[in-house]
Amino acid sequence: MAIKTRLTEFFGLEHPIVLAPMDPASGGELASAVSAAGALGLLGGGYANRAWFEEQSAKVSRPDVGCGFISWALASDPGLLDLALQRHSRALMLSFSDPAPYAPKVKQAGIPLICQVHTLEHVKRAIDVGADVIVAQGTEAGGHGLTARSTMPFVPAAADLISRRAPRVLLLAAGGIADGRGLAAALMLGADGVLMGTRFWAAQESVIHRNAKEKVVTASGDETIRTRVYDVVRKKAWPTEYTGRLMKNGFIEKWHGREDELRTLQEAELQRVEQAWTSGDYDTANVTVGEGIGLINDIPTAGDLVKRISAEASACLSRYAAARSSIAA
Repeated sequence: MAIKTRLTEFFGLEHPIVLAPMDPASGGELASAVSAAGALGLLGGGYANRAWFEEQSAKVSRPDVGCGFISWALASDPGLLDLALQRHSRALMLSFSDPAPYAPKVKQAGIPLICQVHTLEHVKRAIDVGADVIVAQGTEAGGHGLTARSTMPFVPAAADLISRRAPRVLLLAAGGIADGRGLAAALMLGADGVLMGTRFWAAQESVIHRNAKEKVVTASGDETIRTRVYDVVRKKAWPTEYTGRLMKNGFIEKWHGREDELRTLQEAELQRVEQAWTSGDYDTANVTVGEGIGLINDIPTAGDLVKRISAEASACLSRYAAARSSIAA
């Protein structure tokens, strides 16, 4: 049973699944594979690193791939947004901090605007700037976010607010969703689809070292932590309210809670982290994933993942419908 929602109708998709524009995991090959499977692939523009963007943009093999950026990072290279709008016009996603400085340009280009949010005030702001799609992300998600809300209560609250204020706006659920059960649950909570990061982070096409993916396959959701250790060592100027969810490792155990001391040793520790990233040492390098890792036990292709997740969700919804019919009879 194909799952049809407002999201699939709006974008002409087969499956109500969107790839989170993760930096660096969501490169051109992964985004293209997700779109080829009938979902929506978003290239990870991330920190607005032009060299990385150019490299991965060249690997995009389809016209139906969008892009996403960390909003505050675009200030370092505003022209990169123009390039993204030209090359990857399927959709443009803005995350983390106020989307207002860049939303008008996206809307003027006639490109669907996706805004990621973490609180109900963020939802209101996204509506005000003209978002076509809002992503309600819970704190279970991998990577950066707030500790404010969990996915299960946040999504229906966002759905209710959107229904009252801007019923045309679509809603995606994000955070801790890694299989068809999560997709089915998100639809029941009022979402039109899901934005998925961690599950695709462990796909074959993602720009992540094989050692890191294999580490995640054997892990549980209990092994993640919210921290700013890697932001400190990498000198990333994240707004103070944001932390990152990552998989625990020796580097985090050493420096979490000792960030001020870490700042005094940044150069030496940064060199260690960068060498570890290249060599595949993920007891030192970061593994940026969410609580959904406990639901990951293989490293399939992105296309297989999209089909599997959609089929699982269809089966869940069919069982629910059958059970409801049985009860009614």
